[in-house]
Amino acid sequence: MMQEIEQLPKAAQQLRRKADTHKGMFGSVAVLGGAGGMTGAALLAARTALLLGAGKVWVGLLDARISVDFQYPELMLCKAEQIFSPLQATHLLAGMGMGTSAQALQILGHCLASELPLLLDADALNLIAAHPQLQQQLRQRPSPTLLTPHPSEAARLLGTSTAAVQQDRPAAAHALAERYQCHIALKGHGTLVMSTDGQLSRNCSGNAALSSAGQGDTLAGIIMSLCAQGLELASAARVGVFLHGQAADHWLSTHPAGLGLSASETIYLARNALNHSLAQTE
Repeated sequence: MMQEIEQLPKAAQQLRRKADTHKGMFGSVAVLGGAGGMTGAALLAARTALLLGAGKVWVGLLDARISVDFQYPELMLCKAEQIFSPLQATHLLAGMGMGTSAQALQILGHCLASELPLLLDADALNLIAAHPQLQQQLRQRPSPTLLTPHPSEAARLLGTSTAAVQQDRPAAAHALAERYQCHIALKGHGTLVMSTDGQLSRNCSGNAALSSAGQGDTLAGIIMSLCAQGLELASAARVGVFLHGQAADHWLSTHPAGLGLSASETIYLARNALNHSLAQTE
């Protein structure tokens, strides 16, 4: 049976903060990605994780020529390999602009070998689809993992066509969860979240304004930020996909043609939506 996500899930209420708190209580997210020419993808995810409330955010870049984000100097930038020596993060997010090089393959292997909650997106999914040893490593992880494919990535992971995925999206989400023993967020119109316990949910927020570059990076940052703050990974996915869509719905109210919403703008809209939603339910 499929549940409809028509409002912010109740799990989000856990995100309210008490007075006696500190940044160490809200997790440390490490974003792995950003090969040459694609550092923006990793920075988008990292900025989102920061602005949605994660306590600390590391950015492990495969192209390490950038050492600081001058817009958000709170982000801690380093070479991707340095994330693991020693591993200081509590949650891992990998794949945004990672590429498919030998270095990317090695970094992804480190991520899969960790015992931390892990979200895999973009190039991490393409690498898994292409390498059976990574698939086996993924299935054997003892810690929760979330895959966030769009339909074409899902097709590569299943060895089928994009059209076949779109023809029966619930079946595709179920097949992905079964094959890889992971939670799944199958993106698209009515994003589906399939958890490993068999619970299937369909998101009802969002609109075509989200059809722009970088929105997947922003969604990944939202989800892992929520997880770092205490939500279980599947719950973070359900809250995250609704919040991401709600941000676009709010934007559409003042931009009725739905044109021109950037991923960077979505970060602030999602933060505002989350804060106002939590304030209204106090």
